[in-house]
Amino acid sequence: MSAAYWPVAGLLALFYLHAGRLKAFRSRDGLRPMMAWVDDVPMPAVRALGVLEVLGGLGLLLPPLTGVAPWLSLAAAVGFVVLQLAATRVHLARGDRRIALNLSLLLAAAATCWLATTWL
Repeated sequence: MSAAYWPVAGLLALFYLHAGRLKAFRSRDGLRPMMAWVDDVPMPAVRALGVLEVLGGLGLLLPPLTGVAPWLSLAAAVGFVVLQLAATRVHLARGDRRIALNLSLLLAAAATCWLATTWL
């Protein structure tokens, strides 16, 4: 396994574990200051997105650590690339041009995809 995988995937996983936990458990009012788009999305969809982010974060970490189904880490990273492409589109459609975080997460997820393929 590439030693470079762990810092990139680890930070990406920590971000998504935290963000997913917030989306899964906070109220719409608690999320609104950080995520204005929650007003446009039904709360069950926000909750589902949060659960998927937590599962994806675990998918980046657990398969390589346990050696069980290591291809799941690549699947999780690809899922995060797709997620950030969609998130960027949502921000731009709402007229929100603050997409630097989305682009950073997209690049980190793409790098994680590449690093995950070097040891599969």
